[in-house]
Amino acid sequence: MAERDPAALPLPQLRAQLREARHANALLQTEAEMFEKWYRKMEPCGPSLPLPSETRDAPPEPMQTRGRYKSKLHGATDYFVGLTVEQKCELAERELTEMKDEIQRMKEDSEQTLQNLEAVIEEADVWWTDVKKAISDFEKDIISTISSKKGSIIASEKLLRYMEEKNHQRDLLREKLRLKNYLLKGYKKKLQQQLRQKEQMGETLHEVRLQQLQVRNAQYQEKIDEKNQELLHLKLTSGKTVHVLNFYKRKLQDAMEMSMSLMKDISQRKELLEKIEREAALVEEQRAKAESVNRQLRKQLSDYGVPPVLSYVQKKMAVTDLENSLKAWERKVAVAEMSLQSYRRAWNQVKMSGNQH
Repeated sequence: MAERDPAALPLPQLRAQLREARHANALLQTEAEMFEKWYRKMEPCGPSLPLPSETRDAPPEPMQTRGRYKSKLHGATDYFVGLTVEQKCELAERELTEMKDEIQRMKEDSEQTLQNLEAVIEEADVWWTDVKKAISDFEKDIISTISSKKGSIIASEKLLRYMEEKNHQRDLLREKLRLKNYLLKGYKKKLQQQLRQKEQMGETLHEVRLQQLQVRNAQYQEKIDEKNQELLHLKLTSGKTVHVLNFYKRKLQDAMEMSMSLMKDISQRKELLEKIEREAALVEEQRAKAESVNRQLRKQLSDYGVPPVLSYVQKKMAVTDLENSLKAWERKVAVAEMSLQSYRRAWNQVKMSGNQH
């Protein structure tokens, strides 16, 4: 059947041919990329072959007429197909093998990453359990004592003992991990030395045994890294704990200085109160004496008879003086009572402030 002019074909048929041509071009491009990949990997043992990409990048010759379009397409396709079916199958099998190896490596890396993440999660769970236990112990031993108003100095001393005990425990754990890390490094060095000795003696280990040693070495290396990370974390935590301990030491020192100042103030106020009480007792005694004298004078005044004029004048002057003295003593008593009330109020305030501290 004679080839028809593409211009004379209907539009659906042209579209079908265009899809077929694009599909063929995609297949050819995939094959060319695969060939280029393996061509670059393999050293050419014969004369260099032109790469399909170089031929593909070369500009096509201009078409003379539309009638030659299909013939040129077939010619280009024949030129691009430069591999036999067996070669294509071999390249495809190699590519498939490489993809399987890459997928296996990705799977192993993913499993390793998953194991590392699970180990990190497990370590975080253990760490969080220890933190919650430490928080519970701290709240039970320290916070409950500090929250009460009594025994602040005892609570501060208890807090210091608690911090020192925790620091001692962390130091012991850090020393234990350091010794364990040292022993693991020594064991690793011993294994490496034995392996070098066996290699020097010409002994060859079985592949499975070698893999087991490599896996064990990797496991020990991971354990060493984990212990190093844990040791670093403990060092950081110890530094933070020392910082917090110094802060509470300074706070305790300030509290003790304030307590000493308050105790000194309380002793001074006690002395002042004792002095006020002595003065109040003295004033009370003087007031009692004045009242006794006043009663006697009033009794004498009620039993008084008419004396001579001169005696009357003298007595009158004496009575005036006594009344003036009585008024003066009454004013003194009133002043003493007011002073006593102010001293009692001051003493009550001192007692209240002492109870608050």
